[in-house]
Amino acid sequence: MTKTILIATDYSLESLNILKKVLREKDASDDQNQYNILLVSGYDLGDSIRDLLFNTKSVIFSKLRPVEFCEAYEIIRNKYPHLINKIVCDIFTGSFQRTFNNYVKAENIEEAYYSSSIKSKGKGKFDLIPYIKNCKDLKSHEISVEIRETLPEKGRLAEIFVEA
Repeated sequence: MTKTILIATDYSLESLNILKKVLREKDASDDQNQYNILLVSGYDLGDSIRDLLFNTKSVIFSKLRPVEFCEAYEIIRNKYPHLINKIVCDIFTGSFQRTFNNYVKAENIEEAYYSSSIKSKGKGKFDLIPYIKNCKDLKSHEISVEIRETLPEKGRLAEIFVEA
């Protein structure tokens, strides 16, 4: 059976620790389901007509998502091929709870995972955690992720191999 889960991310390598922990737990419990994983960040498109007309998702992702992030989630995907059907990066651009609830229904999302220590920061980004917590149709789980400031490979692909 295929289920869809949402993981709130800021497209940093640290946020992939949420994905690692979720998949490790599901693997340890011998979960027989396969998962469509949505890595979602909140993004404010703004109100400039030029931005609304000419910014596509690929343009936005080129600003938000580093290449190392994509390489790292592919490594995780290769480690758990029996659990992962597909991984999709997405952005949520709404500003109302009702819009987020409709997004959850449209994507058939059953569970959401987030970490309070991962804060979406930067131009245009906003935090999805309040939307996730207030969504009645969604089972949400907070995952504790330790962010180490003194990691020698911080911001590099090797960071994904550090056990969290």
